[in-house]
Amino acid sequence: MAAPGRVTVVLAASAVTLLVAAPLKAEEGDYSFWQTLANLVSPPKADNKVTAAQRQGNYPLRSNPPGFADGFRPGAYSEWQTVQLAPETGAVCGDGSPYKFFVNRTANTRNTILYMEGGGACWDYASCTGQSGVRGARNPNGIPDDYMKLLNPGASLVSPFVTRVSPFDAVKTQGWNMVYVPYCTGDIYSGDKVAVYSDPSGVGAPLVWHHNGVRNTRAVIAWLKDNLPRPTQMLSTGCSAGGAGSLTNYFPTRRDLAPTRGYLINDSGPIFPTPANGDPQAYPSQPLMTKIRNVWGLDAANGPLAYLASGMPQFNLGELGSLYTGLSAKYPSDRLGHTHFWKDLNYSSYSYERFHPEIIAAPTQAAKQQLIHARWDIDTARLSQRLNGLDNFGGYFPQYRALNESHCTTIVDFKNADIQAQNLQLKNFIDSVLDGQGKVIDASEQSDQADRAKPFNPLYWLVDQLLG
Repeated sequence: MAAPGRVTVVLAASAVTLLVAAPLKAEEGDYSFWQTLANLVSPPKADNKVTAAQRQGNYPLRSNPPGFADGFRPGAYSEWQTVQLAPETGAVCGDGSPYKFFVNRTANTRNTILYMEGGGACWDYASCTGQSGVRGARNPNGIPDDYMKLLNPGASLVSPFVTRVSPFDAVKTQGWNMVYVPYCTGDIYSGDKVAVYSDPSGVGAPLVWHHNGVRNTRAVIAWLKDNLPRPTQMLSTGCSAGGAGSLTNYFPTRRDLAPTRGYLINDSGPIFPTPANGDPQAYPSQPLMTKIRNVWGLDAANGPLAYLASGMPQFNLGELGSLYTGLSAKYPSDRLGHTHFWKDLNYSSYSYERFHPEIIAAPTQAAKQQLIHARWDIDTARLSQRLNGLDNFGGYFPQYRALNESHCTTIVDFKNADIQAQNLQLKNFIDSVLDGQGKVIDASEQSDQADRAKPFNPLYWLVDQLLG
């Protein structure tokens, strides 16, 4: 029997949680007021646990072993909890350290957002060790337990999607169960290969690196099935590498979590339509894709791509951008979206900077950027055209924002990713995915002139200083 003081604390927590987390209107998947009160005292249990069949086959769902101390407290609502994954799950960071992720639970709904963290990519010694002057990947030394503390705003305050109370924007996922999936493998959550990278200088010891993104994601899904109720509504999203990962993992994630309604928003992690043997001049991402197919183990027999193709008939192994078509056909009732800026200079630099000789040899930084933008324009135009033909997979392409090299439309806030000529804001696109009817919005901005004429934004300037 609970002590009187404990009862008082529970009731106080009930009032706070209901005020903070309750949505303005009831959504499909929300609990009633009285059920929410009951959940605060007796948290709802998992009702979609991993089955014996799901523990078999290629990329099985592997649970923590019985008795493993994962750190999760079912009744600890509205706070970020660190969830540890045992080695038996197959989850591990690139450097070999244990993998973990973060859950922020609410008592009033089954609905769930999976937010996959962004943070670059790596495919050789220089990029995977984080050498100065080379674009690499986030968290090369693993993930600390206190990663979601406010002292790390790059994670805890990255987007209104995963901020309970945002000072900038409201979106219905702020009242949902939140799952923050951190990034530490350098493979856009898509690889399955232990690579050994030699130091080109011969000075350092070889780097053993675990491109383990697929298995990490599978372990997260296994834990969610074993510990939380099946979501009625589920949004899979992320920025940059996290956007790409939300796309490449959507099929198995959606299949296994089995929400009633599924949504996807890939923010600035495009997988461009690119034939495996395409001409790099016509398909600028071809050299990058050739590289990662090998070093991340994508093309291995029974590897990540074969795994996706086995369940998506319209996914073409020879053209990775067919993921959009494959998902659209696989889940015709889901609402799916992709967004990025035409003037993105971050993901575009990863895509072309080290793969095109003319960019490497460019005499000035301005000349290099011009060459990068030209290739990004080719790839973006082709992706936009593909999405225009898919009713349930929309594309939203604004031009420019004076933040983070115009990379990621949904970080910090949803502002200044507008398409003025069509009187559209980014929030219109997000709402079209999460609450719309009929065809998901398709929109593209033609000029960056109006964006560059906007007044100085001190918040964006401060964020850029923090990002370095």
